[in-house]
Amino acid sequence: MSDAADATTGADATGGLGRPGRVDPQGAADRHGAADRHGITVRDAVVSDVPHIQRLCEPFVQKRILLGKDLVTLYGDVQEFQIAVGPDGVPIGCGALHVMWDDLAEVRTLALDPAWIRKGVGHRLLESLEGAARRLEIGRLFCLTFEVDFFEKHGYLNVGDEGLVPPDVYGELVRSTDEGVAEFLDLARVKPNTLGNSRMLKALPAL
Repeated sequence: MSDAADATTGADATGGLGRPGRVDPQGAADRHGAADRHGITVRDAVVSDVPHIQRLCEPFVQKRILLGKDLVTLYGDVQEFQIAVGPDGVPIGCGALHVMWDDLAEVRTLALDPAWIRKGVGHRLLESLEGAARRLEIGRLFCLTFEVDFFEKHGYLNVGDEGLVPPDVYGELVRSTDEGVAEFLDLARVKPNTLGNSRMLKALPAL
């Protein structure tokens, strides 16, 4: 995924995700940022979170699981991000939702602080991103990822090389300069970025 803890050399591959499972309704955080019973909050990112997003992604960039992004790019994309914040107020995870077309968006740059892996934070972030997609009336979510088991447990299916958009939409998307869109289209120039990743898709129920 060109951005979702995506894999890389240039791809995003969802790295370090938490254990999936239903959140206790009595402890669940709402989309406005209420803390759950563990003191974890998921909220929209603000500009002061950008250095933390880069910090959270860096271990996965070094392992070539995520594509590295300059601060200028992250600041420009900050409105796409959601942040998980620990009990001490420090960001412990991030994820982004990038709209591609009228019924399609991508989960990108899903990354966690290693100390918080397998503690349900990845689940919380993905659930929140899916909620944001539904509020935008997005019907399908795409990801390019190494974390196949995690996404399968959340209802994503491996679609391989299957064409996901009709030719007329492909013709529009191919004009994009976004590397993630190029990876979604499986263009030859970004194939080194996507090696080892799986292309996965989920149909979202309407609100």
